[in-house]
Amino acid sequence: MSFHVDSEVGRLKQVILHRPDLELRRLTPGNKDELLFDDVLWVERAREEHDAFAGTLRERGVAVHLFTDLLTETLAEPGARDLVLGRLFDEREYGPIATDRARGVFEGFAPEELTQYLVGGITKRELVERMGRPRSVRVQTMDDDDFVIAPLPNHLFTRDTSCWVYDGVAVNAMRKTARRRETVHFEAVYRYHPLFAGQDFKVWNEGQAAFPATMEGGDVLVIGNGAVLVGVSERTTPQGVERLAVQLFKEGAARRIVALDLPRRRAFMHLDTVLTMVNGDTFTKYAGLGMLPSYTIEPQDAPDDLLVTRHAPDRMHAVIADALGLDDIRVLTPAQDVHAAAREQWDDGCNVLAVEPGVVVAYDRNVTSNAYLRANGIEVVTVRGSELGRGRGGPRCMSCPIERDAA
Repeated sequence: MSFHVDSEVGRLKQVILHRPDLELRRLTPGNKDELLFDDVLWVERAREEHDAFAGTLRERGVAVHLFTDLLTETLAEPGARDLVLGRLFDEREYGPIATDRARGVFEGFAPEELTQYLVGGITKRELVERMGRPRSVRVQTMDDDDFVIAPLPNHLFTRDTSCWVYDGVAVNAMRKTARRRETVHFEAVYRYHPLFAGQDFKVWNEGQAAFPATMEGGDVLVIGNGAVLVGVSERTTPQGVERLAVQLFKEGAARRIVALDLPRRRAFMHLDTVLTMVNGDTFTKYAGLGMLPSYTIEPQDAPDDLLVTRHAPDRMHAVIADALGLDDIRVLTPAQDVHAAAREQWDDGCNVLAVEPGVVVAYDRNVTSNAYLRANGIEVVTVRGSELGRGRGGPRCMSCPIERDAA
């Protein structure tokens, strides 16, 4: 089986999604900010909406792999357990008394239960019930309902932690503490799961070891023609982009990267919250984004020697078009007042997922954006997102394509 992602809009064949579970039930008004959520979701409805989203992709012929299933099957492999638990249980975090005993509890879990607590977190009360009350100062100073291991609700956004770029995958170092543990789960899946083990694909990023050279998949658009569009953002650093460029160029996987210098604000968290591709020459763009400084990065003779050219903001669209080998690109931005535009951007109006050229999946609540795309020849398949959207991520954020054709 060949895994590759050759564009943003070619026919989508396989994708990884994560169905919400215990980790979202752990989300509260008191911990939501620390866990990078703006609101507390109604989990049952979020699961219904996610099931409908997955069903929509399946109806379009996309093979959907659920992350929970992949991780559970992966953790049946002893090497995968060693990797994940070895990275998790560090006595600098849990103290010398509790670390081995806590790891012993997790070693005893069946794969399904291990996945549940790795992703959903575990409280002091739940852990003590299984290992007894240790003399550990670290554990004794905690309240019973404090998390010994925090939940990972952002696993919902599978795009960020790993992203496929042409014939390889970037397993990304995550910027925020609340997301860093996600990375090792994807490292284990790609290394040990039978779907991927032994397959011929490259690895562009080595995981959290790259920190602080962070990069997240919401900032990475595989626009085709050997080009990659990357946002330098709140979450993706310039050095993260450089590292990706060196790896891609060394293997001849890409010939050019275009980096856009985004505002460092939560509303512009990732490039795909304000700009996504909907057809081979067409993008949808948030009106409030404006024009940004851009940089083209190209290979030189030496593998780690890069030619970097800075372009003025008014050249942004022309630079993207040139990377695609086009005279121009079409940029679709609906005409609406500044307040309505900001609301739809907040509700992921630009964060659409292409399933084939000119056909995208979008949240139904973004009425103006969807109508404008349709008026300009784009087929829009809508899904409900009243609860899922509270996580500030749309259909593109929630999907990690692992096989997609060129446009």
